Amino acid sequence: MDRTPADRPADTARPAGETPRTALDLGQDAALLTAQLVDFPSESGTEEPLADAIETALRELPHLTVHRYGNNVIARTELGRAERVVLAGHIDTVPIAENVPSRLDEEGVLWGCGTCDMKSGVAVQLRIARTVPAPNRDLTFVFYDNEEVAAERNGLRHVAEAHPEWLEADFAVLLEPSDQQVEGGCQGTLRVLLRTRGERAHSARSWMGSNAIHAAAPILARLAAYQPRYPVIDGLEYREGLNAVRIEGGVAGNVIPDLCTVTVNFRYAPDRSEEEALAHVREVFADCGVDEFVVDDHSGAAMPGLSHPAARAFIEAVGGTPQPKYGWTDVSRFSALGVPAVNYGPGNPHLAHKRDERVHTGKILAAEDRLRGWLTA
Repeated sequence: MDRTPADRPADTARPAGETPRTALDLGQDAALLTAQLVDFPSESGTEEPLADAIETALRELPHLTVHRYGNNVIARTELGRAERVVLAGHIDTVPIAENVPSRLDEEGVLWGCGTCDMKSGVAVQLRIARTVPAPNRDLTFVFYDNEEVAAERNGLRHVAEAHPEWLEADFAVLLEPSDQQVEGGCQGTLRVLLRTRGERAHSARSWMGSNAIHAAAPILARLAAYQPRYPVIDGLEYREGLNAVRIEGGVAGNVIPDLCTVTVNFRYAPDRSEEEALAHVREVFADCGVDEFVVDDHSGAAMPGLSHPAARAFIEAVGGTPQPKYGWTDVSRFSALGVPAVNYGPGNPHLAHKRDERVHTGKILAAEDRLRGWLTA
């Protein structure tokens, strides 16, 4: 059974005598720590043992104050610095595809589920937590569960709703895989179900019924003809997309179907609010004969925020040319809290969720070094 935040009170330590399945060694370098994290399975909904191990390791660091909410662990420095930065990462992975335990090849590439998305980023967080006890900015480390599943289960969402004060900051870095490129903001994602209805009949007497699948043709035609926007925001070009991702219909091989559902996903740029995105999709299909319009899932976009002083300082420290984020990440949740946020992590996003998921250990170590340099300059 999945564990919900209500199952574990906020800011509680593990019961006395209870030990994690595996103790994390934060003294090893970030590449070796990534391998240990990968070998610690934590598919969405099963993160509790890893959350326990992370909590235990962080509570041993005297410069941190550690909180626990559900399977989410938050650790903070309290040094009175003029600025506070969040380093955040999710501890869950997609289902394992016979790619655990991890494997290190002769070229320094670490293979395994979560190497890219995003246990290498989590390893960097943990190393910074241990090796930078007196950073030039106060730090908040956030390790959260259930990012790879439906939005209502997302641990960062639960923390933001229950303890927004834990996430207060001037700037946030989400260590999602970005191939060591700063990715500003993120797209919003809206998924809707468009249903057409008809009347069942025997297919030998089709004129006595009404084919719901045929009625979906205008929806598909509208999608095929759709021209997406490519808006430029803070110098970054975002690409929108409106696509059918699933179609369901049919009863039997000799029955005219009375229901068809087209699932449509709208990936939209950060200059649209959630309300504007929904209104746009409704407008697109307004005259397509849709009998039922259902919002199945919706997570808002995030503006890049690259003009913020903390963001500029971060970009200068880590180098490279900022890129737009194609996809949705939890920078959106920080944006909703009024915290500018970017994506920056060692993994290649094109390898996330793949059976051959992997990351070069050199990139893990480089990401750690760049963050440490930014936080100690």
